Amino acid sequence: MDILSKIDRFYKNYKYEKGIIGCTYSHRNIYYFCVKKTDAPRIIVQYSIHAREYITAYLALKHIKDFLKEKSRGTVYFIPCLNPDGVQIALHKNPLYKANGRKVDLNVNFDAKWGTGAFNKTTPDDENYIGQYPFSERETVAIRDFTYKIKPHGTISYHAKGEEIYYEFFQTERDRKRDLKIAEAIAKETGYKIKSTVGSVGGYKDWCIEKLKIPSLTIEVGNDGLSHPIGQESLGDIYKKNKGVIKVFTEELWKLSL
Repeated sequence: MDILSKIDRFYKNYKYEKGIIGCTYSHRNIYYFCVKKTDAPRIIVQYSIHAREYITAYLALKHIKDFLKEKSRGTVYFIPCLNPDGVQIALHKNPLYKANGRKVDLNVNFDAKWGTGAFNKTTPDDENYIGQYPFSERETVAIRDFTYKIKPHGTISYHAKGEEIYYEFFQTERDRKRDLKIAEAIAKETGYKIKSTVGSVGGYKDWCIEKLKIPSLTIEVGNDGLSHPIGQESLGDIYKKNKGVIKVFTEELWKLSL
């Protein structure tokens, strides 16, 4: 059973709050799963925005199960796979594929200095194509509208690979210090390195920082020695390093009295 089928089955069996934030051009549902402990802090965690990085969707299902059992604070909205059309292509046609079903790289399609990135492309491609305009894609519109609805106090985007954490996007110095403190707590939990973003724009993290002024992290799982797509044999190590991330993130936001 592939990861898309696993998510479908997980959705059917999930007994708590769940829903569909949107639908792709190929009519695949984009699911969310909510785990509520306290009203605040609210966070959104999204996975597999890049097709070949669907190892993160497997991690999502583990995170949901864990947080259901966790004695913690917060309400977490998990989106295990923002790009099911792209994942379908990566699974069955092109294992290195990164974009959505229309050859748009969703993580450069957000309205956050859109089109000014160092590696941006302006024609359809397997990766880095920015789309015709910001939010040209159903997937990015879906998570944008869902984010406005939820009004999160923070977000996490899971990617692969590199074992790195990104937290910056032209925020004020005050916000940068706030966000660095959170990134440092996540780095301590995972053992990952904090990195500065150079030439990367138009991502979900970037948009959340720029438009919503909230802490927003990108976490890259899997070491650089692994090849795309990362296989399930690496999931154990990835999960071990990221098991406590959601709890740590919510606790750090709680300390900010959000």
